[in-house]
Amino acid sequence: CEQPQPLPPLGEPPPHRRPARVPRVGSGRPVAMVEWFRSQDMEFVSIIVNEDAAHSCVREIGNIGCVQFTDLNTELTPFQRRYVSSVKRCDELERKIRFFTAEIDKFGLPRSSETTVDEFMAAEAAEQQKTAVHMLETYEAELGEAESQLLELNSYSEKLTQEYNEKVELQEVLIKSQSFFEMDIPFRVVDEPNYNPLSGAAAGSETGAGSAPLLDDGFAGRDDDVRFSFATGVIPLEDKARFERALFRNTRGNCYVRFAEIEQPVTDPVKGTLVQKLVFIIFYQSASIERKVKRICDAFGARRYAIPDPAGGNGQAINAAMKANLTDLSEARKVLIKNRDLRRILCEDLATKVENWLRVVVREKAVYHTLNLYKADVHGMLRGEGWIVADQLETVKNLVSESHATFDVAGSSLIEPVPKPWPTPPTSFALNDFTYPYQEFVETYGVPRYKEANPSLFTACTFPFLFGLMYGDIGHGTALLCGGLYLVYSYNPNARLDEMSGGIYSARYMIVMMGAFAIYAGLVYNDCFALALNLFGSNWLWKEGNDNDDDFPVSGDIANSTCKYTDQLELKDAGADCVYPFGVDPAWHISENELLFFNSMKMKSSVIIGVMQMCVGICLRGMNAVYFGEWLDFYFEFLPMCVFAFGLFGYMIVVIFVKWSIDWQHRMYQGTCNEDNAHWPDCFDNPDDYELADLCPLDYGGTGDGCQPPNLITTLINIALAPGSVDEPLYAGQATVQTVILLAAFGSVPVLLLGKPYFISRQMKQKHESDSRVALTSGGEFGDEYHKGLEEEGGHGEGGDDHEEHDFSEIVIHQAIETIEFVLGMVSNTASYLRLWALSLAHSELATVFWEKAMLSTIEMGNPVAIFVGYSVFAGVTFAVLLCMDVLECFLHALRLHWVEFQNKFYKADGYKFQPFSLKPILKEAIEEGARRWAGLRRAASYQWRRGVSGCERGHLPYAAVRRRAARGALRIAAIAKVPCVISPKPRAKTTNGR
Repeated sequence: CEQPQPLPPLGEPPPHRRPARVPRVGSGRPVAMVEWFRSQDMEFVSIIVNEDAAHSCVREIGNIGCVQFTDLNTELTPFQRRYVSSVKRCDELERKIRFFTAEIDKFGLPRSSETTVDEFMAAEAAEQQKTAVHMLETYEAELGEAESQLLELNSYSEKLTQEYNEKVELQEVLIKSQSFFEMDIPFRVVDEPNYNPLSGAAAGSETGAGSAPLLDDGFAGRDDDVRFSFATGVIPLEDKARFERALFRNTRGNCYVRFAEIEQPVTDPVKGTLVQKLVFIIFYQSASIERKVKRICDAFGARRYAIPDPAGGNGQAINAAMKANLTDLSEARKVLIKNRDLRRILCEDLATKVENWLRVVVREKAVYHTLNLYKADVHGMLRGEGWIVADQLETVKNLVSESHATFDVAGSSLIEPVPKPWPTPPTSFALNDFTYPYQEFVETYGVPRYKEANPSLFTACTFPFLFGLMYGDIGHGTALLCGGLYLVYSYNPNARLDEMSGGIYSARYMIVMMGAFAIYAGLVYNDCFALALNLFGSNWLWKEGNDNDDDFPVSGDIANSTCKYTDQLELKDAGADCVYPFGVDPAWHISENELLFFNSMKMKSSVIIGVMQMCVGICLRGMNAVYFGEWLDFYFEFLPMCVFAFGLFGYMIVVIFVKWSIDWQHRMYQGTCNEDNAHWPDCFDNPDDYELADLCPLDYGGTGDGCQPPNLITTLINIALAPGSVDEPLYAGQATVQTVILLAAFGSVPVLLLGKPYFISRQMKQKHESDSRVALTSGGEFGDEYHKGLEEEGGHGEGGDDHEEHDFSEIVIHQAIETIEFVLGMVSNTASYLRLWALSLAHSELATVFWEKAMLSTIEMGNPVAIFVGYSVFAGVTFAVLLCMDVLECFLHALRLHWVEFQNKFYKADGYKFQPFSLKPILKEAIEEGARRWAGLRRAASYQWRRGVSGCERGHLPYAAVRRRAARGALRIAAIAKVPCVISPKPRAKTTNGR
């Protein structure tokens, strides 16, 4: 349904790439995010309309597109439906329109309409007085008249083209045969007694299409002459080899054939394609061979032409035939051009109408298909059922009432909800250009269940964020952001895009967010094209305190901090300036332990973000259980999952943050022998008598007593492998806390495994007992028979128990699979989030390699040419690998994290999409295919049209120039239009060598 006060358009994705969107009507405001969290409320309604106004009602409902009809005639075949005759009439009209479209495309004419789809729908809505039957009759008459005219012109064109081709071929045969007879082979004579047939056969087989004479000079000049007969004609080039082979085999080599290619392709009058053909001439001697040659020519579809016999100096006869044929060609040329002009004028007129015709016919066909879903329960009335967005119920009622009032049948319609229980409702979300691509990503995995928590709301934020973590680089993220902004500002909602371009433009806002988050992550990593940015200075210096006492550090030097942590002993906040303002200190990028530091930081960050996202998914599972009233799922699935996940994996995050928050310089200072230590100076005099645990005043236990930083991986592994013991504790009582968490996590697994099946079995048993009591106390024959059945062995009672046990076993198996998948999945999914660290590391290392090998090495050379070459290589590999391949790689991995690690914690994905009857996307899709076809034809033919047709139609170019140009250009376009480019060939003067 359209909004009466739409927001400023941000552009629309292509209709074939998006679901029908149903914004809220009458709100006049943007759709709130909470309405994207759960699908819109749906109503299952019954629509009863008068048969006279049914077509108008369905068309108006299709204009707003907010009702999904269900089929009430499933028992009927498509040919038994009520409006099958109207659908057939629309199919016939659509066939005629396709015929018009094909003819228009052959001329390369653009098919345009003065109105857009929205304007067309608004204009048609004002013509409610015209009935559907009258409309179809009008279009049938109009399209039928245009079709008959175009068919008549096409038939004339085909006939004239065939006659013209015959004249062109005859002209070529005359020209080529003249060159054949100018050579010295046709007029040779033989002496019959000395003639050797085998020798002649061999000559014919060896020369084939060559130029060697049939007879040697020794056979010429005899008294008794035997002249050879000949046959000439034209055959397609592709049939040359088979034609020559058939002649040789059937005549046993007793014929001589020569070929000459026709430079100008000939137009096939039926298919409209260009065919390359050859002129052939066959020399033979006997009447039997002549019959065989004719049959072979007929079998191959070769067209034979009779030409004057050149014997006795008949060259003048050939020239006369050529001149007469040229006159016929000139006349045929005028007729063909006139026919082509008439067809073009007619097609130009049709080109301005065909798009509106197509819209009307497609709309009517869609309306009649929808009417076939209605059921005629009462004479003169039709009843339909379908799903409608609850907010649009009053709007549809008003439209139906107005349509009935237009046909003077007011009061004969009824729209009301169907009594429950209803079928499973479809899922519908109010989308816009920003939310559309994220919803598409989620629905590629599966459509949300009705009123299920929609993962797209969270994906819109977390997807570009996870992409940015893997692709974190200021420079590369800026390039991606600029590409997304270009797509945003260059998008034209009225442009007709192909599938790939439409998909890219529909994700333009997502690309902008991906670039923005990549820049943010790059600032956190302080990484810009593999270079660190000194934005806030550095807290580390190498030049002071070096062993060599110079200003340049050497490998192995340890950096000195510019702030003193030991000041925290006297002043509580004295060391706060040691915290870098934002991101990573640039000193880490030029240190030898850079990789160790960044690996530790990125690995822990990946685990924290992954566990947090999975915990959000578990919380959404609980929200779904509360919303749907599934309390067994809430108490015996959600709560045990929370205990297991938050206990073990949530505690892991807490441990990471605790370790990050501790000032280990201060703790380690407390565990050393110094003047502030309680064991001073005895620890200084007898250092062997004191260990770290003796010097540390914290008394947390373990080997370091709390003054030694722990290895987190070892600590977390020992929670399960060595419960009750901690090597390096972070706080007092850590071992006890970890033991309690481990027991709680292990205790939640049996509850998750057995709790829900147990209570379901109790419910099934109580229901079975209740049904038994009702049956036994109801009295009558049914109670007695039921009681007897329970007593009989193998009766109904045992059968019911078997069925109940079967159902319960399925529940237990399903719950066991669910438990195993969750417990093992939490471990594997947490490890899977380490791909954030791995891809970020790969991206930064690739950028470093490209910089050092392509740019840094050439800069050190000091040669401008080498620097230019190095920059070209650097830019090329950066674009190909990091801006193309790595973007796709990070995109797919981020998508995988959402599909598998996040959505499997709560997402059922077993719903089906709300697909209302909407005319707007149907009409746009109808003209999309024709637009793409016209665009391709225009690109392919524009060059040939400009070069060839203009010179060919003017008819004043020289014959040779027209042949060279038209054969490759104009005739290619003329073939599309089934009209040959008419060329007036002229006899070519003989040269000195007679060729």
